[in-house]
Amino acid sequence: MALTIWGRLTSSNVQKLLWGCAEMGVPFERPDMAGKFGFTDEYLAMNPNRVVPTIDDDGFILWESNACLRYLAEKYGRGTLWPEDRHVRADADRWMDWATTTFWNALRPVFHQLIRTAPENRNMDLVAQGVEGAAQASTILERYLEGRDFVAGNEFTMGDIPIGQAVYRWYAMDIERPERPNIRAWYERLGERPGYAEYIMIPLE
Repeated sequence: MALTIWGRLTSSNVQKLLWGCAEMGVPFERPDMAGKFGFTDEYLAMNPNRVVPTIDDDGFILWESNACLRYLAEKYGRGTLWPEDRHVRADADRWMDWATTTFWNALRPVFHQLIRTAPENRNMDLVAQGVEGAAQASTILERYLEGRDFVAGNEFTMGDIPIGQAVYRWYAMDIERPERPNIRAWYERLGERPGYAEYIMIPLE
């Protein structure tokens, strides 16, 4: 039975799983859900939170994007996306959570105001706060990438995926950003990965 990932292609949380599956060579089906596609009763019976993604892996239903990514990496990507070394794995785990709670938490209002809100309805104070918050948070990632190719060391792991999708939006939006040479070099390395180019580096909407 094929892995099913419900969610629209433009959802950053769905993109995490699509990119992860591309890295691991895992085939999947992706029914559109949320946004302009709305929600079916069948979907809401699986995930009452009215968000995407939700996965069905041979009858196992799971939601929350980072939990889904960890599950898929452990099942299909041991030794690659899912590091066998527990210290490296914990480091990757740390960056997955930091991406969600810190960097993307700051940048999300910027994205929603500039990309998903009509110009006449935008709250530019929120934009300014988010731009500043993301810039401040980026100093942490910049420091930890010193001497590393990827966030958990010199090998690509699941830890690069949530923050990688957020950093794409940071660079793709027309906002001010401080120069961060380590982040820029890491971002360019991500851009060389086919899954990143296919599922993350797409027009924002």
